Amino acid sequence: MTLLLGPPSSGKTTLLKALAGKLDKDLRVTGNVTYCGHEFHEFVPQRTSAYISQHDLHYGEMTVRETLDFSGRCLGVGTRYDMLVELSRREKDSGIKPDPEIDAFMKATSMVGQETSLITDYVLKILGLDICADIMVGDDMRRGISGGQKKRVTTGEMLVGPAKAFFMDEISTGLDSSTTFQIVKFMRQMVHIMEVSMVISLLQPAPETYDLFDDIMLLSEGQIVYHGPRENVLEFFEYMGFKCPDRKGVADFLQEVTSKKDQEQYWFKKNQPYRFVSVSDFVRAFTTFHVGQRLVEELRVPYDKRSVHPAALVTDKYGISNMELFKACFAREWLLMKRNSFV
Repeated sequence: MTLLLGPPSSGKTTLLKALAGKLDKDLRVTGNVTYCGHEFHEFVPQRTSAYISQHDLHYGEMTVRETLDFSGRCLGVGTRYDMLVELSRREKDSGIKPDPEIDAFMKATSMVGQETSLITDYVLKILGLDICADIMVGDDMRRGISGGQKKRVTTGEMLVGPAKAFFMDEISTGLDSSTTFQIVKFMRQMVHIMEVSMVISLLQPAPETYDLFDDIMLLSEGQIVYHGPRENVLEFFEYMGFKCPDRKGVADFLQEVTSKKDQEQYWFKKNQPYRFVSVSDFVRAFTTFHVGQRLVEELRVPYDKRSVHPAALVTDKYGISNMELFKACFAREWLLMKRNSFV
């Protein structure tokens, strides 16, 4: 789980969209993004990964549960069904009798075209939306759930799908620090239990939220200043001559230390005069720092495509058949028609 930090307009949204394969077509792009050594044209990045926007776009007349159910129905079950078939075969060969409750849960989450699923209930609980599950989302004309809850619905719409890489863009906007902490804590459990990857961009994470992340990526002026373990980030800036004061949150320090007007207050080499260290200087220095060197060594060896599990990357454009997609959309339109009192 990686925390993406950077001052406003440093390029966080552009980077996340590039990684999810959702960049605008009219942008000129150089370089490649690869998943397990495969380039974008070899699989469907929009289904392998999920980009969660900072804008909340929902149907105001649908309840929270209906919104997540529809999303889960459209995204499909991914590899869950194939995994269940393989697991059943191995259990049969080894003579193992599965636990009835786990078996029932796996079968329930692997069925295609379900109007409602256990995954929805699970995600509602994770995001603390179970208290407003049957309340309408609402819009400018209709009273509904609060702004913070809408933000969580936006996140939940993607979590119900089978994606393995999540790119979350400023999901804490409109949330208080304790709610953000709870959500990130549950995300951390998902990352380590389900073995998915997450890159989450937050504007001002609280110290306890910051401590939940494994890696830190610091962006400034469109360049990556640091990318590596959270434990080594302060060590890198001390190597550059800047120290984070005890009273200061690390996330705030990282966003200020690269800016021209805030940098000087963190200079701690009193025997040397302060001089402004530009973003390009930081980037060059990172390649000589032990974390940067280790990263370069790892990236120098190309990824062996043959070692990739067939379920890691999605090659089908759609998660469900055209008929199932038509049924799901028709059911939603019928529901919205019934909700419209005038009709």
